[in-house]
Amino acid sequence: MGVVTARTPPLGDQQGLWQAVLAAAAGRCQCRGTCGKNHEKDGGRCPAVHGGYGHRHGTGPVRLLAAPADPHGLLLPSHQAAALPKRSLAAWCPTCHDATRRAAIAARHASAPATEPDTLFDL
Repeated sequence: MGVVTARTPPLGDQQGLWQAVLAAAAGRCQCRGTCGKNHEKDGGRCPAVHGGYGHRHGTGPVRLLAAPADPHGLLLPSHQAAALPKRSLAAWCPTCHDATRRAAIAARHASAPATEPDTLFDL
């Protein structure tokens, strides 16, 4: 099966930011293992290509996302992430994006200081 060459931008891409991020990434996911996979057999970079097909049967064409390159940036509120400049963004396949975001959430929870449980009554 060949790669689908259509690169229809998302509806909110009026200034071409998504297209610029995808062009800089050569249409390929830029994950280098932050998702938990080492991508070793693919040169250390995720092999997912925009418009290509996922590695699992029936997943359909891959649609890359433009999202913060820094894993901790994936935890930013949407309005802050949308204001980031192109140099702070990377192309992500949905699988790597979601796994990296989950890992960043887990790291944030692990590094958060322990809090005392709220009590109903003082003893």
